[in-house]
Amino acid sequence: MKDKSIMKKVIVICMVCLAIFANFSCGNVDKAKDNSDSAQDSIASPKYATGYVVKECEGVRLVDVGKDYHFALVTTDDAEVPEGYTKVQVPIKSTICMTSLQLSNFTILDAHDVVKGLTGTKNMFNKDILKRVKDGRIVKIGMEGNFDTEMVLAANPDVIFVSPSKRGGYDAITSTGITLVPHLGYQELHPLGQAEWIKFVGMFIGKEKEANEIFAGIERRYNELKEKAQNVSQRPTVFSGEMHYGNWHAVGGKNYLAQIFRDAGADYVIDDEETSGENLEFEKMYALAANADYWRILNSYPGEFCYEALKASEPRNELFKAFKEKKVIYCNMKETPYYEISPVQPDVLLKDFVAIFHPELVEPDYKPTYYRLLNK
Repeated sequence: MKDKSIMKKVIVICMVCLAIFANFSCGNVDKAKDNSDSAQDSIASPKYATGYVVKECEGVRLVDVGKDYHFALVTTDDAEVPEGYTKVQVPIKSTICMTSLQLSNFTILDAHDVVKGLTGTKNMFNKDILKRVKDGRIVKIGMEGNFDTEMVLAANPDVIFVSPSKRGGYDAITSTGITLVPHLGYQELHPLGQAEWIKFVGMFIGKEKEANEIFAGIERRYNELKEKAQNVSQRPTVFSGEMHYGNWHAVGGKNYLAQIFRDAGADYVIDDEETSGENLEFEKMYALAANADYWRILNSYPGEFCYEALKASEPRNELFKAFKEKKVIYCNMKETPYYEISPVQPDVLLKDFVAIFHPELVEPDYKPTYYRLLNK
């Protein structure tokens, strides 16, 4: 009996020890921040983004990107990290951005000083970035698949942000030994999910507080307007895209763009479970969208785009109801920094669409940032 009593006490003590250990071991950063004086600086696992997860583990921030990439963000080089994690000392001082989406995160965080390299400046509007490229503070490393290794080394980045599912061609930079950090913002299907990657970047550059505050503002403005748009009595229909090289690329019903349409109080004509979409023949697209109320187009037209130009590109375009009633929603990437900054402005994109679908929900003198109705 005495042995059993001793055994029970040992079990109880072990259970208490396990509970204490669990309290101090790895867990979602949300739990850790409750007892921290710097709670506002903490980065929680995202609410909308699905491409990364954040945990705190014994003073080390663990960041899992997708299923295959694992990083341990540390503030001292001698910090111990779990097996399977790549150590990154933060805040980083220099990096290379491979895409406009990645660059938009640094722009909104006022962190151009950290950017030391870009793939190029085509369709670039940001005057500060252009100035830095001109005076050599930022170097151009070439396009994906044809990187200039010497320029990569000249940028001397602590890490390089990459998009692993795109064209790739990273062998040249992998050989440099520089840590490659996947940025999967382009895969997000929720508009706020894409914007939430500013918090991901914030962790690497030491701007957690700024990232939290900026995203909180984006989230609030987006959801407030979305709520207004969901109460409308009539929801117009909308389709998107153009014919290119004999096919019409139509984004799927679960795409980022389709979600913005729905949040703006409209219905996208394609209601499937696809994300990226598919290439359709004109006849198939016409069957889906012949009577849609609006038609959204994004392109880089050289000059002033108009209905005549749209008809010239494909004579059958005039058959759509949206063409006949002059309800084409248009954005020219040669005139606006669409890909350069819109990924972190989903609230602005939403407002542009709401102003067209339901103008009574925005101020009468609202001036669109990206999209406007094509009137001639």
